[in-house]
Amino acid sequence: MTTLRKLIEHAGANDGVPYVDAMFPDRPLTLWSARPQQHDPDMPVLFVLHGANRNANDYRDFWLKLVDEAGILAIAPEFSKEHYPGLRWFNYGNLLDDAGQKLPRTESTYGIIERMFTALREADVTRTRRYGLFGHSAGGQFVHRAVSAGFRANTAVAIAANSGSYAMPDPQVGFPYGLGGIGVDADELRRMFAYRLTVMVGIEDLDNTSDAFPKEPEAMLQGDTRFARAHRYIGRAREIAEGLGARCRWSLVEVAGVGHEGDKISSASAPIAAAALYAGTE
Repeated sequence: MTTLRKLIEHAGANDGVPYVDAMFPDRPLTLWSARPQQHDPDMPVLFVLHGANRNANDYRDFWLKLVDEAGILAIAPEFSKEHYPGLRWFNYGNLLDDAGQKLPRTESTYGIIERMFTALREADVTRTRRYGLFGHSAGGQFVHRAVSAGFRANTAVAIAANSGSYAMPDPQVGFPYGLGGIGVDADELRRMFAYRLTVMVGIEDLDNTSDAFPKEPEAMLQGDTRFARAHRYIGRAREIAEGLGARCRWSLVEVAGVGHEGDKISSASAPIAAAALYAGTE
């Protein structure tokens, strides 16, 4: 039995399992899983991306109470601050170096999830051909930037929840606040808008005073709360898509009674993720 098989050895919560990505052998991750009682390898897989606290075990616990009803295997990779420090290595996917120069796509941390999914298939943890992404806060930044940068080939659903800042779908605005400088052209924008990205935001996610709320000038141009920024992001996407004569299939879901709370936004996301995963993995 491979180490990754430990993710499904027992029903319920499992201890963290080490994972080493082939492209980053000196930057190990820990995987935390929420396994349904009636798991089988044909069940959809959802990768759950934590926030800035890098508390993947907490997000595993949030999803543990959701996976039986949803019928999915949730796996939360932990991108530790030690091995994936700061915004560059997690939120921004290591697409650019510290000087703002474009790096080879093979060096992007956004590619780790696809390789991880392949490893899970090889270990017979899953037999599905596609997977889902859910991210909250910094994890929401990871998710929407990853799919916007083209890391979505086998992603059946992507949900970005309560993101602090966005990569506006505008090549005239430099990454990470837009898509400029990472090779996105008009044709790629059309393909991106055709993808079903779901942006979720708590109606009460209005606190802009905490240290965790991005306050750099580029972020403040997107709005003065996470709620406002989610609306600006989707609105701008629709404007740009219309200018290209493209259909924008992105959606915005407001969640009542929820602020910047990973557990509550996870609960609201679970049925959306499950429905899309079962539709997209048939």
